[in-house]
Amino acid sequence: MKPVQTQIEADLQQHFAPAVLQVENESHMHSVPPNSETHFKITLVSEAFAGKRPVQRHQAVYAVLAEQMAGPVHALALHTFTPEEWQNAQVPDSPNCLGGGGK
Repeated sequence: MKPVQTQIEADLQQHFAPAVLQVENESHMHSVPPNSETHFKITLVSEAFAGKRPVQRHQAVYAVLAEQMAGPVHALALHTFTPEEWQNAQVPDSPNCLGGGGK
């Protein structure tokens, strides 16, 4: 079985043919065991998003990653752009975890 991040990257490459794909494992920023693959930040730039509202883009990504979302993945921070939007885009830093795990 492939590591979760590797599978996410492969599935997104196959379905969206992205101009830019960045998948960052941010699990270490949350109340999870070391080496977890539960929280990811995804920056995805694809022509497939042309004419789609942000919610439609996110739904498309969730549909492709349904298997991961049903299993090990707890959260995705999605930043989806068309190539034209990407020219002026700024991807925000993710906030620190504020809860869970009794911390």
